[in-house]
Amino acid sequence: MRPGIFALTVAALFGLSFAIIAGGHAITSNEASFDPSSIEVPDETDIPPMDDDASPNDDPQQTAPADDSILPAAPESPTPAPENNAAPSNKSGELERIAPREPLSQLGLALPPKPPKPVAPEDWKGTPLYQPVASSAGQIEAKGYSIAIAGVDPVPASDECSFEGTSWPCGARARTAFRSWLRGRAVTCTVPPEPDRTVISADCRVGKEDVGAWLVANGWARAAIGGPYAEAGEKAQSDKKGIFGPPPARVSVTLSPATTSALPAPLPPPDESPVMPVEPQETVPVAPGPFPPAPTPPTGQQAPLQ
Repeated sequence: MRPGIFALTVAALFGLSFAIIAGGHAITSNEASFDPSSIEVPDETDIPPMDDDASPNDDPQQTAPADDSILPAAPESPTPAPENNAAPSNKSGELERIAPREPLSQLGLALPPKPPKPVAPEDWKGTPLYQPVASSAGQIEAKGYSIAIAGVDPVPASDECSFEGTSWPCGARARTAFRSWLRGRAVTCTVPPEPDRTVISADCRVGKEDVGAWLVANGWARAAIGGPYAEAGEKAQSDKKGIFGPPPARVSVTLSPATTSALPAPLPPPDESPVMPVEPQETVPVAPGPFPPAPTPPTGQQAPLQ
């Protein structure tokens, strides 16, 4: 350590010690000079008496006027209206239960969910119905809906039509034609959000093609009286299309002797391959006795181990 730093450290310690000792002497000298008997205590007779109605904070120099009639009457303060949450006054001192306040909202109540609001028919939107099944020409079922095409009188599958004195099952033929045209494609109909057990009359389309217009134009359903397809129904009836026309031609196939002779003769069954006989092989008899010894190896080779 350098001598200068050591000298400064020693001087600082001496100075700090001197300051502590001087402070202690100053405190003891102040305590010795203090005399408790020098404190003056006032006599109780010198304190003026205090009235019972006067508050300690009142100034004794201010006195109330002798005549109260000089002072103006103080206005009566209005009685505050009791709040809804304030407890009513009860002179007996017992607590009284009051009715609870109304909830701020319906969220805090354990109520069942509200049913959905019914949607007006004019607000129904097109709903895609996948894999529709045609129960008849003009009526389909899909996703729990049973829909009758609007503006069309469906043709039941059991109906029969007469054309020039010939009766034929036009209802089954119309249903088959309707199913062949649908081919399982999705149908978009204006139905309510939830399916109903009753039959719903709705406008339907496949892609951009109107289902009712196709049925009436091809004669596979009758147009409703006063409906939007009345003109197309009259044209299909005049053109004798669908159920208004003749029954489908039946294709009959008969085989004549000439055609049967022209048929190629059936092929004979394949010949079975002959079984070649197997000649028996000669067996060499073995003489009774001990097992014969091993053959002698050629010269230059070792005999096998026994």
